[in-house]
Amino acid sequence: MPELPEAEVVAGQIRTALIGARLTDCWVGRKDIVREGLTSRSWYTGAVVQQVQRHGKSVAIRFVKDQAVRYVVAELGMTGLLLFPSVQIRHPQHVHVRMTFSGGREPEVRYWNPRRFGRLSLLDQEGLDRYVARRFGCDPLTVSLEDFCRLIKSRRGRLKPLLMHQQAVAGIGNIYANEILFRAGLHPNVPADRLSAARVERLFLVTREVLHSAIACGGSSVRDFFAPDGTEGRYKQCHVVYGKEEQLCPNSCGRRIRRVSDERSSFFCPHCQNPRKWK
Repeated sequence: MPELPEAEVVAGQIRTALIGARLTDCWVGRKDIVREGLTSRSWYTGAVVQQVQRHGKSVAIRFVKDQAVRYVVAELGMTGLLLFPSVQIRHPQHVHVRMTFSGGREPEVRYWNPRRFGRLSLLDQEGLDRYVARRFGCDPLTVSLEDFCRLIKSRRGRLKPLLMHQQAVAGIGNIYANEILFRAGLHPNVPADRLSAARVERLFLVTREVLHSAIACGGSSVRDFFAPDGTEGRYKQCHVVYGKEEQLCPNSCGRRIRRVSDERSSFFCPHCQNPRKWK
């Protein structure tokens, strides 16, 4: 599933290719792929791409026309991709939207989504503000240390689910939660509100380090993620615990990576992430 780094890579490539381009056509193959605003589709013809933003795991393309502003917001979901036309697509029947442009570096962006867990939304500014407020908490790349500490210390419950709770911390999913917690030396099940201030600050810094590194590597192509130009993310080569069950801990502590009991995809080192250490 694409997470924050993958969405940032997608937004960056579309930004580079289409800022200043004019939308000439928007074909929608399935009406149910547009969650909101389908009746406004005709407005976008002739509009110019002014900005491309990331919100959590979603990508918002900002269009301007006659001093009015609207957005196309793409949820990447589990299998959603925004792709340029040069990319060879498996199962092209799952291309549900095509946006055609003039004056950009790329002539088209396609929304490919075989499982359709994600959707597109066509929104005005007020609609985008509601969309973001309803779905996303703080952004881990822009939130202040003080606000991050306040959030962590105010929430009861296990730390890993909190990091993955989109209305609390936007954009972190299972892959990066595993990697962040290992590097921060924190067990997935430690109680968030009992972490010391030093532990929370370390978590804050490691979170940013991991996410920025993943963005620089183009994200993680574990299963279905490709950037709009078809390239795979290389950060999967940097994963140290995700999917590494029974492999030796990379910290050379002599223990093997284990999976949390009753969970399919939480990985940890029992020595480096001792569940009794959170102070």
